[in-house]
Amino acid sequence: MPMYEYSCKQCGALYDVLHKGREIPEDVKCPACHSNEYARLFSAPGILVHGSQTMQCGKRSCAGENGCCGCNAEDK
Repeated sequence: MPMYEYSCKQCGALYDVLHKGREIPEDVKCPACHSNEYARLFSAPGILVHGSQTMQCGKRSCAGENGCCGCNAEDK
C-alpha cells in the first residue's frame, strides 16, 4: 500500500495519506482545514538496509567528520 505526501493549497499544511489501492481524490483531504485542493509531493522512499553500522553516537544518519556528527559521542 503506497503512502503519498501532500501539500494543501489552501493552508500549506503537509500531510501523508495511505492509499489502499489507487489514489482516490475524495480520500485526500487536508487534516487542518479539510480542503480537497492539494498537490502531491515527490518524496524519497524510506529504505532500511539490514547490516548497516551505526555511528559512534548511535545515529544511523550521523554525517559529520570521521563518521560522527559532533554530538559528543565520546560522552555516550
